[in-house]
Amino acid sequence: MTAPSSPEAPWPVRTVARKVAEWIGRLGEVWVEGQVAQLSRRGNAATVFLTLRDPVADLSVPVTCHRDVADRPGLELSEGARVLVRARPDYYVARGSFSLRATEIRAVGLGELLARIERIRQLLAAEGLFDVVRKRSLPFAPAVVGVITGRDSAAERDVLVTARRRWPAVRFAMHNCAVQGPQAAANVIEGLRKLDADVSVEVIVVARGGGSVEDLLPFSDEGLVRAIAACRTPVVTAVGHETDTTLVDHVADVRAATPTDAAHRIVPEIGEQRRLVEGLRARARHLITTRVEQQERWLESVRTRPVLANPERLLHGRADDVAQLRTRARRTVVHRVEGAERDLEHARARVAALSPAATLDRGYAVVQRADGALVRDPAEVADGERLRVRVSGGRLDVRVDREDEEP
Repeated sequence: MTAPSSPEAPWPVRTVARKVAEWIGRLGEVWVEGQVAQLSRRGNAATVFLTLRDPVADLSVPVTCHRDVADRPGLELSEGARVLVRARPDYYVARGSFSLRATEIRAVGLGELLARIERIRQLLAAEGLFDVVRKRSLPFAPAVVGVITGRDSAAERDVLVTARRRWPAVRFAMHNCAVQGPQAAANVIEGLRKLDADVSVEVIVVARGGGSVEDLLPFSDEGLVRAIAACRTPVVTAVGHETDTTLVDHVADVRAATPTDAAHRIVPEIGEQRRLVEGLRARARHLITTRVEQQERWLESVRTRPVLANPERLLHGRADDVAQLRTRARRTVVHRVEGAERDLEHARARVAALSPAATLDRGYAVVQRADGALVRDPAEVADGERLRVRVSGGRLDVRVDREDEEP
């Protein structure tokens, strides 16, 4: 046994490589599923080299097998094929490389492929990626449409020609890539990320013509489905014919039956929109005309009323009313003034009757002392005191002389 490694006693590279090979060798034979990404037959060599790619992750591993295994009758091994491989993991010490040494290769049948796609569909549906509430509505007339399709393909022509014929102002942001084969899903994902990052792109169309179930497998790729679900831009899928259904059709915001149908869905038809606008304009014109005519008839009916046909009639009637009101007001004022005069005369008479001057007129006199105090009793004044006597005709100054008083 090899002693544990340490800074003082490190292992040489050969020891590490040998131990790695031993650990990998303990795994034994395993069954591996993948997609043939690269296949190489070198002349008449007995060994066939191929690269097996993971269907979901961006990961691959080299595989070697005997020519008899790769050319087994009934097995049509080609790039893009889904296969099951029974192999033993192998670590080549001299180069430090890992590979699988296959002893049996089986093609994955159509029924098994469909079953696996169904399992993936159920898994993604359980996560809510296919929920209707996630679907977004398409813009009415997008200025820029992103298109992901094969270069110079029939699907590309159908989308571009149909859309431009329906709405000539539409512009396209193209991403041409492989839509079939081992790299198709990764290429489409790259196009989605590129177009989704472009703020001018308002809707993305993923288009591909018809094909077999194997040809359309990239559009049931789990990674591609998740990439579409993560897009902020609405996505329209038009993959295959109307009867073909892939997983991207479930997650897309709109599923079109064909690329031509996708063009019909993303842009309106200019002639139809013109007819719609003309119809709305005619309807608005009719409503406005009808409204104006109604107002004209109402105005004519108002003008024919007596009050507006002969406005002076109102003035004549009102003049009589004003004259009557003036007469009534004058009579009321005169009556009130006469009543006030009578009241004033009565008040004057009462004041005159109560006035001290009237008493003086009757021969009475008012006697006051020098300080103005009234004299009411002769005993209040002293002999020789000067007094003032007020009579009706004026005032007299007198002096008290008690010597002349008679007993």
